[in-house]
Amino acid sequence: MGNGKSRHPIVLPDGTKITLSWAAGTDVGHRRQVNEDSFVAQAPIFAVADGMGGHAAGDFASAAVVTRLAEHGGKLVMGTGDIDQSLRLAVQDMHRGTGVTDEGSGTTVTGVALGLISDEPAWIVFNIGDSRVYRLVGGVLEQLTVDHSIVQELVDAGQITRDEADTHPHSNVITRAVGFHESPIPDYRAIAVEPGMRLLICSDGLTKELTSYGIRHFMTADRSAERVTAHLLEAALGNGGRDNVTVLVVDVLDVTRPEPAPEQAAAEGALDSPAAS
Repeated sequence: MGNGKSRHPIVLPDGTKITLSWAAGTDVGHRRQVNEDSFVAQAPIFAVADGMGGHAAGDFASAAVVTRLAEHGGKLVMGTGDIDQSLRLAVQDMHRGTGVTDEGSGTTVTGVALGLISDEPAWIVFNIGDSRVYRLVGGVLEQLTVDHSIVQELVDAGQITRDEADTHPHSNVITRAVGFHESPIPDYRAIAVEPGMRLLICSDGLTKELTSYGIRHFMTADRSAERVTAHLLEAALGNGGRDNVTVLVVDVLDVTRPEPAPEQAAAEGALDSPAAS
């Protein structure tokens, strides 16, 4: 849900202006018959959901999640309470879905929402499952989410390396999902909104085909979010396209703080004067 935007200004209640650009794309891949990925790209919410392969109605589950999250599209900001409520409602929607077996249906979900932390703008990063959020700042790529998966637990325990995890036979087994008649429990973290930062939100159809080095190459190769999205999709398909793949790139073009009111500026100047010290 949502279209790409080359320039989208958001003015927060305190007058801070944040200008965003984004683009998204998805592909069924070369081996799947149905695309069970869904995404929402409607400021202030950007998210990707990957329906559970091998389970009933994975496409319905992922669509239920992004549909609920998309209800916040057009707001200035969101909070963790909004995300929690949307995920709980999505699970209820899944129960009413057609074609759902007794075992239920489920999906991963990951994304970012523009919010306020102590009145300061921040990205609220959230995750359930093994879809991921990355941040690129100053040419440095960082994975912001931690996979909820068997192989991630093995990596954390020191039993296998990160490289071995990518080819492990249980690499597709996750330990947390939205659905299956359970309450969704996302991980949260908050990061500052910085001008020049680039965020990547993707399903594991991308990370199965590209290493972090490959992802960084394409993330730094072009200033256009639309072209970066297209190149990442093409690379994933060119490297095998073994799964559905979804890519969502969000750029922070500018962050402008409001000018202080004349009275406030005068007071600050008085405090900074030699006489005040």
